[in-house]
Amino acid sequence: MRTSVATLAGAVLLIGGLAACSSPATPPSAPSGQTAPAIKPIAETAVAAPAATGNQPTGVTYDVARIPLGAKLSTGSSVTNGQTAVELTVSGLLPNTQYGAHVHTKPCGAKGADAGPHYQNEKDPVSPSVDSKYANAENEIWLDFTTDGSGAATGKASVKWEFRKGEANSVIVHATHSSTEHGKAGTAGDRLACLTAAF
Repeated sequence: MRTSVATLAGAVLLIGGLAACSSPATPPSAPSGQTAPAIKPIAETAVAAPAATGNQPTGVTYDVARIPLGAKLSTGSSVTNGQTAVELTVSGLLPNTQYGAHVHTKPCGAKGADAGPHYQNEKDPVSPSVDSKYANAENEIWLDFTTDGSGAATGKASVKWEFRKGEANSVIVHATHSSTEHGKAGTAGDRLACLTAAF
């Protein structure tokens, strides 16, 4: 009888321990009860034509055939443990169409070129940067996307570094997905639209 009671008690303890192990207090993806912060927009607007003089709209279209007036752009970022996540959400663009998108160094201007080069974590000493050592999705923010049937999409990027303050100031939407070919790396066709956003 003593052996049976001891065996039964041991079995109860074992089952209780296994149940505790199989039901962790926090999920593995959220250590210490923390969850990744939601990405809140830092800039969102409907695009307009460039202003003839003075300050430019927050969102500018340089090609109304491919980024129509009134199309909406929204971007934001979050930082967790030294890693940066960036999102670009669009609507009102051409349906079922590929676009490229990158974070650029300067705010939007009257011309697409006014936004400057791509923001790079490690700067290429040569400009424009088309060396795949620097112009790549790990060293820059690439937000390429393909719109759905209604012309909406979200482009996302995640990198293992943080923006330097004041050096990333806009998102440019380009005509094609980004090239990875050496000598053309990072190129994505014409600059179609710009959203000023101080990351």
